[in-house]
Amino acid sequence: MSPLPALNIAKLAAPLRARVEEVLRQAIIDGRLAPGQRLTERQLTEMTGVSRTLIREALRQLESQGLISVIPNKGPVVRELTAEEGRDLYAIRAVLEGLAARLFVENADAAMAEMLSKAVDAVVAAYERGDFPEALRTKNQFYEVLFRGSGSETLSSMLQTLHARICRWRALGVTHPQRSPGRAGEAIRGLKAIQDAIGRRDAGAAEQVTREEAMHGAAEVMRLLSRSFPAAHAARR
Repeated sequence: MSPLPALNIAKLAAPLRARVEEVLRQAIIDGRLAPGQRLTERQLTEMTGVSRTLIREALRQLESQGLISVIPNKGPVVRELTAEEGRDLYAIRAVLEGLAARLFVENADAAMAEMLSKAVDAVVAAYERGDFPEALRTKNQFYEVLFRGSGSETLSSMLQTLHARICRWRALGVTHPQRSPGRAGEAIRGLKAIQDAIGRRDAGAAEQVTREEAMHGAAEVMRLLSRSFPAAHAARR
């Protein structure tokens, strides 16, 4: 078995338990901890430099978020990406993000709308530079602003839980070397359509275009999944 990649834990940046969880989550999203990879406490302790107790706590959180599975007689493994999960997650994402956009129109103040506009500009700039990791980061920030501006703590909490799982899929769609050449332009148009509908205070249009952008993303990741894991994809069709 090849050694796990070393990961840096900034012990003073945040409560250590939360930092361990975030570092492991990001390693899964980035693919440094690959789908199907077994995760042992010893290896994770060596990789992060923290205690087994903290590793166990982080693994429990990652399991609750659907990022790892605990398999009898094997232990924790990084969950595989499957077409069924992707379709489910994106269908739910489309509905909830669409609702968030509608509520943003109804509840967000001018300052929050300005934050959303700046978030769109940051995503567009990253795509235009061809900086896809930065596009992923700024796109996540855009949705965080959208959720906060919805004014619904319940919806925002549900979406944060969903996004803990869907970030892996978004990373696949944005940073994959075989991503569609036209997807960046499509994503820019989608975000600008959301921004425009919100700017016009058209709640119905904002909900509709947000759902459409989510489903465009779904189509792209389903295509990439079939290319990245063709045998598994075919077996589950």
